[in-house]
Amino acid sequence: MLIQFNFKNFRSFRDEVSLDLSATKITEHESHVVDIANDKLLKVAAIYGANASGKSNVYEAFEFMSYYVVESFKFGGEDGNRRRDEDEYLKVTPFLFDGSSRDEETFFEVFYIDNLDDSGKTYQYGFALRKNEVIEEWLYSKAKTARGKYRTIFYRKKGEELEMNGFAKSHVENIKVSLNKESLIVSLGSKLRIAKLKKVRDWFLNNEIIDFGDPAENYFRSRVLPEGFVSDRNVQGNAIKYFASFDKSIRDFHVEELSQEDGKDTGKRYRIDAFHKRSDGENMVSIPLEWESSGTLKMFTLYPSLKDVLDNGGIMFVDELNARLHPLLVRNIILTFLSPEINTKNAQLIFTTHDVWQFSNEFLRRDEIWMVNKNDDGVSELYSLAEFQDEDGNKVRRDEVLPKKYMAGNYGAIPALKPIDMLSGRNVNGE
Repeated sequence: MLIQFNFKNFRSFRDEVSLDLSATKITEHESHVVDIANDKLLKVAAIYGANASGKSNVYEAFEFMSYYVVESFKFGGEDGNRRRDEDEYLKVTPFLFDGSSRDEETFFEVFYIDNLDDSGKTYQYGFALRKNEVIEEWLYSKAKTARGKYRTIFYRKKGEELEMNGFAKSHVENIKVSLNKESLIVSLGSKLRIAKLKKVRDWFLNNEIIDFGDPAENYFRSRVLPEGFVSDRNVQGNAIKYFASFDKSIRDFHVEELSQEDGKDTGKRYRIDAFHKRSDGENMVSIPLEWESSGTLKMFTLYPSLKDVLDNGGIMFVDELNARLHPLLVRNIILTFLSPEINTKNAQLIFTTHDVWQFSNEFLRRDEIWMVNKNDDGVSELYSLAEFQDEDGNKVRRDEVLPKKYMAGNYGAIPALKPIDMLSGRNVNGE
């Protein structure tokens, strides 16, 4: 489980911020808290903020870190095979709106407990970049029984001797010979099949990072079928049960493989028909799945990721979860993660949203609701309702009507609106 995600100097976030999923000492919804490895952790974090506040940059920061961990072993070197678009993508974007931060390091760090590891160890892993160069990288671990003491697995800093503890001499030599300035030790070590390092990379691979605000990604994911869906009726049956949680009209699926067009090998393609019960009760009628509503298609797109995360205890980090979904449907997804009977592996859901209907102390804890606010200097700030204080130092009370006060601007993280004068027919001088 993710304990904490920290980052600094990334896009609109100039200063260090922390998305902390450690439960605070507040008492509401105590069933939401998971006791694991001497930590009390939360399974849900909802991130709110105005358009252009930077809330999607929290998602982007976690996505960037994950991508760099998984893929950076491919970059650098002298073979000239690195694609230009990949090279540009991996150059991290710092905060650009002051004279110093654009040239300073960007860092990312996670504290986590590996749900696939029964030892209960806590890991602290992070790295710092300047443009496309790794300046620093570290990995520490703490045993379940340890009290605040982390052991160094490796530590790397530009200009200093590499420190690697408990690794075979051959592994250390292979790392030193193969490591490029753009590559992470965790990424390279996983490629070299070094178990300690592969375990870290696998933790990132076990997570699902989804941008439902990106039409291209939505299109791609709509073509990804659940594993075994084509031929396994049990898998199709589970999908039908999943749909029944929000749309009882879909009773069955039919999958047909389509022939290749013009002899081109473009991969297997399938036609999926959804069977609906007829209003007169006679038999059923089928329609192409693509004719279903955009919300139904989005839920079909979400199904493989949702199932994998719940089965493996990973993190599902979603940008714009509420896009094209009814608030009750969003709530049902959140309840799935909060349910100890369904979410037996303690998977976590982190999502950005504008859905005020979920902004409720009757539904979420104050430490599960996070806000992103952009100040007058263009710097994004991240804080939870549990830590927020107003100008007089007052904290958010448990009994406050949260949606009403949020929309009134009491907690920040809402747009500062002005009349859209250019639509009034007047010129800029008001004439």
